Amino acid sequence: MKNKTILAFLLLSTLFIACKEDKLAPVAANAVKPTVVTEALPHDTDDPSIWIHPTDASKSIIVGTDKDTDGALYAFDLKGKIIAKSEILKRPNNVDIAYGLSIDGKKVDIAVTTERESNKIRIFSLPDLKAIDNGGISVFEGEALRDPMGVALYTRKSDDKIFAIVGRKSGPSGSYLWQYELSGNGKSATAKVVRKFGAYSGKKEIEAIAVDNELGTVLYCDEQFGIRKYKADPALKDNKELTIFGKTGFKADNEGIAIYKKTDSTGYILVSNQQANTFMVYPREGANGNPNNYPLLAEIPTSTIECDGADVTSINLGGAFKNGLFVAMSNGMTFHYYAWDLIQKRIDDRK
Repeated sequence: MKNKTILAFLLLSTLFIACKEDKLAPVAANAVKPTVVTEALPHDTDDPSIWIHPTDASKSIIVGTDKDTDGALYAFDLKGKIIAKSEILKRPNNVDIAYGLSIDGKKVDIAVTTERESNKIRIFSLPDLKAIDNGGISVFEGEALRDPMGVALYTRKSDDKIFAIVGRKSGPSGSYLWQYELSGNGKSATAKVVRKFGAYSGKKEIEAIAVDNELGTVLYCDEQFGIRKYKADPALKDNKELTIFGKTGFKADNEGIAIYKKTDSTGYILVSNQQANTFMVYPREGANGNPNNYPLLAEIPTSTIECDGADVTSINLGGAFKNGLFVAMSNGMTFHYYAWDLIQKRIDDRK
């Protein structure tokens, strides 16, 4: 009887694995190969963000999350080597970066991550990854559904104020996202709620969020439904949805979002087609004179597996990255760096 039970368990396990693998597409034979693959993290990579060094872009770093109960933020150099680690965090999920938060009379570059198991956002100085938040800032206080996941930072052009837009595992449509104004109180960063917004289909969750500072917009993935767009400035008191796009062509989840900026208003929006191991590319400025019209320009197969998060820069980082760098999380506890030229060529080939 015991042997039959073990055999049944093994058969069920095999079936589960086969079903799971059937849902995932293999890496395509013509997939773009990474220029650099980072050193592996201990647990589960999820989301990267790029910090540009103020005086020497070749010393820029990628900050990524290691998502586990004893996870952390890690910093990588442009060769993919781990060069710094934050204090231990309780399941850091997503991360974003902003420049020049005023702390104790000084301008400090920051990385903000969501800490799911503590229902907080955590704020760290860059590039040293030192906590400056007095143990963290609680989010979604008073709500039954909290579990912070996605985060994106918005820097308002008019006054350089920095805001964190935070998403969660689940929440009500219309106020799924909460927006926090960040500031300094003595030597610590603080945050206060200034806005609640964001429609939600109820299909899965909202994790991937990106802000276009120059255009003043927020994009976020309502997984398995589409990509929603809103204005970013809470002072406008405008919570109307501007558009929703990317409702077709995804195998399952629409995930990590990255915005490549050719100029202050043009470029590309890249969205992970997670289970297909590809990225969908849309025009940042819209099409046919309509900033809310986003036709699909290209679908690019990459070597990343089940990519959750991505970031991109057009800044010349030197070497292979003279026209910028695209970074994406991959299963296998790594991040993949792609020289932007490799991505641009695939976009041009599809035009």
